[in-house]
Amino acid sequence: MMQKIVWMTDLHYVRNGEVAGVDVRKRLTDAVDYVNAWYSDAAFCVISGDMVQEETPATYRALQAQLKDLRLTYLPMVGNKDDREMMKAALDVPDDCLGGFVQYSVQIDQGVILCLDTQKAGSAAGELCPARMSWIKTALEGAGERPVYIFMHHPPMVLDLPAQDEICLEQGAAFLDLITAYPNVRHLFIGHVHRAVSGVVRGIPYATMKAVSFHAPAPRPDWGWDGFTHADEPANLGVITLRQSGVNLHYLQF
Repeated sequence: MMQKIVWMTDLHYVRNGEVAGVDVRKRLTDAVDYVNAWYSDAAFCVISGDMVQEETPATYRALQAQLKDLRLTYLPMVGNKDDREMMKAALDVPDDCLGGFVQYSVQIDQGVILCLDTQKAGSAAGELCPARMSWIKTALEGAGERPVYIFMHHPPMVLDLPAQDEICLEQGAAFLDLITAYPNVRHLFIGHVHRAVSGVVRGIPYATMKAVSFHAPAPRPDWGWDGFTHADEPANLGVITLRQSGVNLHYLQF
């Protein structure tokens, strides 16, 4: 049996204008149209954080109106640009979130999806406080022998992307210590960095995703956040297929 999931990340939605020189509303429209045309048979769509660029109720409501066109259930996640309470008020956030956070689990035919909240208030970097770490431990124990797939916004490891490595998950080592104690953790899916990187950390495969909105440049030549200029590359999303035998991730331009 196979389970198919669409993966989008970093919409950076605004009601007017552009973000980093990109019309993010058009890119989201194009993403929705592409998914509806070719991948409406997926189980659902995970959107792994930075839903908006402007943290206002009106922005979330406008985003919600545009996401209504998506023919899949979507699972929104919080990124460093988001406001938890505004998200919960406007978007279809699952009801069983950890109190005070947008952190929840989803049972699927092929196992368990954990959608983590790695936001650190007032920072572009991420954190997992004791409450969130305890929830993860409980969720992993509750999964038993079923495969677990983790979606998160901030990477818990160095990616050799110098600018992005400055704003990763601050408790990355402790998080990896925790999840590597559970051999059923099959894959990490990570947003935030606006580039595609894949690899293995402590025996666990991981992948990051280019954004629906704008992309960060390649690590060479050197660049920094001051005077940031996006890479002129097509928008991306992913299609994940899960089987007992393994995981496939297709990086798709649209």
